[in-house]
Amino acid sequence: MKAKITGVDLISYKPNTKKSLLTNMWKFRALYVIALPGILYFIIFKYVPLAGSVIAFQNYNIFKGFTGSEWVGFEHFRTMFQYQDFGRILSNTILLGLYDLIFAFPAPIVLALLLNEIRLVFYKRFLQTVVYMPHFLSWVIVSGIALGILSPGTGIVNQVLQAFGFEPIYFLGENSYIRTILISSGIWRDSGYGTIIYLAALAGINPDLYEASEVDGAGRWKQTMAITLPSLIPTIMILFLLHIGRFLDLGFERVWVFLNALNTGNGEILDTYIYKAGLLSQQYSYTTAVGLFKSVVGLILVLIGNILSKKTTGESLY
Repeated sequence: MKAKITGVDLISYKPNTKKSLLTNMWKFRALYVIALPGILYFIIFKYVPLAGSVIAFQNYNIFKGFTGSEWVGFEHFRTMFQYQDFGRILSNTILLGLYDLIFAFPAPIVLALLLNEIRLVFYKRFLQTVVYMPHFLSWVIVSGIALGILSPGTGIVNQVLQAFGFEPIYFLGENSYIRTILISSGIWRDSGYGTIIYLAALAGINPDLYEASEVDGAGRWKQTMAITLPSLIPTIMILFLLHIGRFLDLGFERVWVFLNALNTGNGEILDTYIYKAGLLSQQYSYTTAVGLFKSVVGLILVLIGNILSKKTTGESLY
């Protein structure tokens, strides 16, 4: 005789999620093994160092360690906001982050759309290789290339200016140009590599949609606006949310290699300030507080962006 299952039994039934999780992990164990190096990387280099953030609330002494150092509460944060140049450094960081978001973030999207329109496979692969290559150059090499191009004596830019009757400009020696140089060099170096994810997303679009639109008389522009871009929205939003999490984290090397005494006014950011105050002046607790401030701002931006994205596009990180 079969047991009768009532509605109450169905409502009160709870699956064994722990068992199902372990079953799935065993079933897809090969994938978990492949993911293990990445997981270990984030645990060792991203999560474990978070414990060191405690020194932001201490007068850390390398000989006394975490447990023996004096607790000072939020003293270093007060010092940070009272520092006379902190406003300038923070505004530089915010402006560069904003310019990076406005100009550098869309660049891989546009480049991916252009590459996707190329029909000759060999030529497309060749161009992809060319635009990927700058990403593998160090910022030292990139700065050397920029210095050669922008040199007031032998740089091609100044040679063109002189050919049209203008005076040569020392671009890296003036505050007014440093932000443009930083953003432009970042676009040149990383835009090509950034197209990889977008090209993968473009490859996943159903070609039947394009065929149906052609029957309806849609050209390439209309197909891009009605099919391609809407299909890319989920990918764009996820990468956008990840990008704003690094809004204040422009990268130390990217900026440091271009800085000099003449352009520090508009070029110095939180990362370079942390290097100077932390490693050169050995103010470990103070610079940890500055770094923690950066991280908290990034977290807040991600949370706000995630909420807005979920309400407007339905896409979110969680």
